[in-house]
Amino acid sequence: MAQIPASSDRQLTRDTEIWHSLKYAIAASSGFQRWQLERDAQLQGLRLEQQVQRYLQETLETLAY
Repeated sequence: MAQIPASSDRQLTRDTEIWHSLKYAIAASSGFQRWQLERDAQLQGLRLEQQVQRYLQETLETLAY
């Protein structure tokens, strides 16, 4: 018999789907692409997810000033 996922499991799956879509939308943006070009050497070997996280962190730090 198949198990019915708990609501927390469904929410986690939904959150993962949202993050996946958001990550690719950010990566397609001109701001992210410009940021990538400026930091080419620093981003060598990083996965897209790591690059997006770093981009978001730097963006938020800039906005905090």
